[in-house]
Amino acid sequence: MDPKALVQEGYDNIAPRYLEWTSGSSSPRMPYLQKLLKCLPARSKVLELGCGAGKQTRVLSEHCEVTANDVSAAQIQLARQHAPDAVLIQGDMMELTFPPDTFHAVVALYSIIHLPRSEQALLLKRTAEWLEEGGYLLMNLGTRDDPGTVASWLDGCRMYWSGFDAATNREMVRLAGFELVEEEITQEVEDGVVVPFLWMLAKKKGRREKRAG
Repeated sequence: MDPKALVQEGYDNIAPRYLEWTSGSSSPRMPYLQKLLKCLPARSKVLELGCGAGKQTRVLSEHCEVTANDVSAAQIQLARQHAPDAVLIQGDMMELTFPPDTFHAVVALYSIIHLPRSEQALLLKRTAEWLEEGGYLLMNLGTRDDPGTVASWLDGCRMYWSGFDAATNREMVRLAGFELVEEEITQEVEDGVVVPFLWMLAKKKGRREKRAG
């Protein structure tokens, strides 16, 4: 099965269970969302890639105008309940199109890891185009060199992930036109297994900074 179809089908099947599972996880997603919000003026325009059931979408929507995307129709249905003020778009994030300088921030938590590696750098370059100068990117990625893995996951559903090592991820972010503001490698526990994630808060470089680099 195509990796993206696998991800879509998997989250369609486990959407309520995934919401329950993430509610008890050790993820630092909410503290990082608060860090981002402190950087943004009120009613900033934010794009969320991989909104899931909309818990973090709701937090963002309390302060910002949010456009949120998820590949899973079941997740989007839950997100409508949790974040009714957000504009919700179901589908492949690689199919999204926006004019340049549309958003003040882009949030992508536990989502880019579901793309094939061949698409990840391209997506980051697109987010840089969609962001206004000085806009922020909050994201997390893995820290292991993984060309692509299909495995049994939550409640036995099949899921796909891929990624690069931490150094490659940092360079990918830099080449997309960002400078790192803050980064951290966390050790998160998933069903008794420790999984490392690289969290990054990055800022889109200005035009002069891009030319200098």
